[in-house]
Amino acid sequence: MEAMTRTPAFDDQGYLFEPADWTEDLARDLARQENIELTERHWDAIRYIRDFFAEHQVIPDVRFVMRHLGARHGGSRNLVFELFPYGYVRQACRIAGMRKPRSWSTG
Repeated sequence: MEAMTRTPAFDDQGYLFEPADWTEDLARDLARQENIELTERHWDAIRYIRDFFAEHQVIPDVRFVMRHLGARHGGSRNLVFELFPYGYVRQACRIAGMRKPRSWSTG
């Protein structure tokens, strides 16, 4: 018997209600809506966000993602904003399948 696949539910701003409903195909679709073609650097950021959330049950602060990307890829301290130009929360967290944070001061 096949497992039933549930259609992901989104809030009125396009964030997943349930991060467990996320898939890589869904990430590609969400990125396409933002006119972003996902590169390995994008995937590195997305996987870091998801892994951090799985371990801590909170979305990582953008500073943690910036440090992670800097350590792995070098270059600009603002690489996360080069990859997701409309903001960490609006694009990176949304594409990674996170719920929208209730309040956020970093993008």
